[in-house]
Amino acid sequence: MLEKLRTEIHQLHLELPKNNLVAWTGGNLSGRDPETGYMVIKPSGVRYEDLRPEQMVILDLDGNIVEGNLKPSSDTASHLYIYRHRADINGIVHTHSRYATAFAALGRPIPVCLTAIADEFGGPIPCGGFALIGGEDIGRVVVETIGDSPAVLLKNHGVFTVGTDPHNAIKAAVMVEDVAQTVWLAIQLGQPDEIPAEYVARLHQRYIQVYGQ
Repeated sequence: MLEKLRTEIHQLHLELPKNNLVAWTGGNLSGRDPETGYMVIKPSGVRYEDLRPEQMVILDLDGNIVEGNLKPSSDTASHLYIYRHRADINGIVHTHSRYATAFAALGRPIPVCLTAIADEFGGPIPCGGFALIGGEDIGRVVVETIGDSPAVLLKNHGVFTVGTDPHNAIKAAVMVEDVAQTVWLAIQLGQPDEIPAEYVARLHQRYIQVYGQ
């Protein structure tokens, strides 16, 4: 089932180690098929270089395995919670990427002190509270905290990004780590100034409506 989406999710998973966003078997990515509502996610604990499209697990939004022989990711319940509560989201990525997770360790949002943050995220990257892994708690914090941003940090944990499709969710994950590293470097030199909200809004609208083809 869902051969095209399975292949896409497999290929996009390879972008996580390629962009230094994960270590060993940490992190995960899922995609939702808009027609069936089914979710495709990686199996738990399988190394990225060993993943194959046919190993991806398909579940319905109640968490029942529709197709797949392996146990799904340990974050499956949280992915499902997000999909059930955000009909506009069809892609979710979770990482512990170093610089962004350093902010999460402190429970600090990433301030909007770069035009790249204004462009991609439309404001500061928020940080939600602490939640335990394994159930829906993390998904609940994501939904409660993320707002209109495509990214959110979870205190003492890591990063979740979302998108209208899996590709956009991966893009947000790459961008979060990129801006987090730059902001961290800036903080070593001093206290960076945040961009006024008026300019943030203008930059974000230009990026959405004008940038690209």
